[in-house]
Amino acid sequence: MIEGLFQPTHLFLVLAVALIVFGPGKLPDLGKALGESVRELKKALQEGSGDPAAGSTEKKSETASLRSPGDPPRA
Repeated sequence: MIEGLFQPTHLFLVLAVALIVFGPGKLPDLGKALGESVRELKKALQEGSGDPAAGSTEKKSETASLRSPGDPPRA
C-alpha cells in the first residue's frame, strides 16, 4: 500500500494544487520558510544530541567563566 504512495504523478498533482491554492507569488516565500524551518530543526537536534562537534565551544566558555582567575587551567 505504501510503495505506490510517492509516484511522480501524485507529486505533480500536489504541486499543481499548491500552485492553484497559494498562487505563483507565494510559493517562493513558502519554500524559503520551509527551508529555514528545516535548518533550525537540524540545528536544534544537533545541539540536543550531545554531539561534541555541535555546541562544544559554548559549554567550554561557560565553564571557563565560572573559574576564578587564580585557578590552574583544567585539561
